Amino acid sequence: MSFTIGTREILAEPRPLPSKTVRYLVPVLSLIVGLMIGAVILLASGHDPIAAYKEVANRGFLGELPMIGTLVIATPLILTGLAAVVAFRMKIWNIGAEGQLIIGAVAASGVGLALGEHLPGWIVIVLSLLAGVAGGAFWAALAALPRAYLNTDEVISTLMLNFVALSIMNYLIFSSVSFWRDAERLTFPSGRFIADTAFLPRFWGRLHIGIFIAIGAAVLLWWILRSTKWGFEIEVTGDSGRAAAYAGIGVNRKIVSVLVVSGGLAGLAGGLEIGGVMHNLDPRALSLGVGFTGIVVAAVARLSPIGVILVAILVAGLNNSGVGLQTMGIPDDIVLLLEGIFFLCVVGGEWFLRNTIRIGVAGQPVGERSVP
Repeated sequence: MSFTIGTREILAEPRPLPSKTVRYLVPVLSLIVGLMIGAVILLASGHDPIAAYKEVANRGFLGELPMIGTLVIATPLILTGLAAVVAFRMKIWNIGAEGQLIIGAVAASGVGLALGEHLPGWIVIVLSLLAGVAGGAFWAALAALPRAYLNTDEVISTLMLNFVALSIMNYLIFSSVSFWRDAERLTFPSGRFIADTAFLPRFWGRLHIGIFIAIGAAVLLWWILRSTKWGFEIEVTGDSGRAAAYAGIGVNRKIVSVLVVSGGLAGLAGGLEIGGVMHNLDPRALSLGVGFTGIVVAAVARLSPIGVILVAILVAGLNNSGVGLQTMGIPDDIVLLLEGIFFLCVVGGEWFLRNTIRIGVAGQPVGERSVP
């Protein structure tokens, strides 16, 4: 990649593989740069950056209650981050985790409402979570099949399906007398609550066992991508679809399977939110951009399933501390700006880790370019 400014040609070239020390050090330095830029913005807006960063640490990570809140928020982020990882590893751009999470929540809450009072609690929990996985997988399949066999653009189809899923959920609660809506609350439409027996067990305050399910899914996906034939074929297909087809890999079937698995992970996030946090289908609580944030989590984690866990907890801590920053008088827009700067710095550091910039005179052969 190159472009010209005046008589100078700026060329971006792949950098040789750096050492492990450099690969681990770059994200830390990038985060420090982000903190420094954020401090300048806070000073320019009339706020004390040291006090603000202390508030982030106290409200997001230090202490029992802040850590519980952070882990609750991190649970769906881990799964939507994994949904992006498994698709992006094969260069299939699933932008629909938001909609897949919503449909997973619709399916999980439907099972919880239908069976919650008729079966033992643990059976209802398992069936609800499986329904969430199936719902998300089905919603992803609506984009996967056209992508595999009609060569449609999965970015557009998965993105548009997000709005369809949101409209379906809003219709079920706000615009109809559906199975999911609480018929006794007509003034303020709300979803029916599932039976208490269908709630996910809690073990630390309001933190439910979904955090272990999410971490277990990350470890399992790491092992699958690293040690199985399916994971190897994903890497080969992502590098070159033609080479994969020549080697006998069913590329179309691989596209479908990858998107279905990706959607299932996002749908599981919706099921965990229903069983562990909300306990009813609530459009106001589910329309929070968790699916889109999962893409950022996956990118910052370098598409590493284990890295997703750490990045999701970091993002959740920042989100959890947002209320504390607002009580200090820092506007919500600045809080969002600070989060964006942190992530841009980390992603920028990753780019410079993989690429180097050479500046030379336009028109000269590559070997004669020089850096002034």
